[in-house]
Amino acid sequence: MEEVKISTEYIKLDQFLKWAGAVDNGAMAKGFILDGFVKVNGNIEIQRGKKLRNGDIVEFEDKKYQVVQK
Repeated sequence: MEEVKISTEYIKLDQFLKWAGAVDNGAMAKGFILDGFVKVNGNIEIQRGKKLRNGDIVEFEDKKYQVVQK
């Protein structure tokens, strides 16, 4: 599992995918989220504005990312 550090209280799911380097741009992130390819804490998430906080786990393309607040 890859830890992705954020310096804010939360980060939105679409922004997180870009920040983690999982996608190249926001349009790609939006498409993958709306098509049901992204899981948050084990559940499919289709809200691109879903707020992720410290400890949340995002699954995308057979990779897991954990949100870690600095």
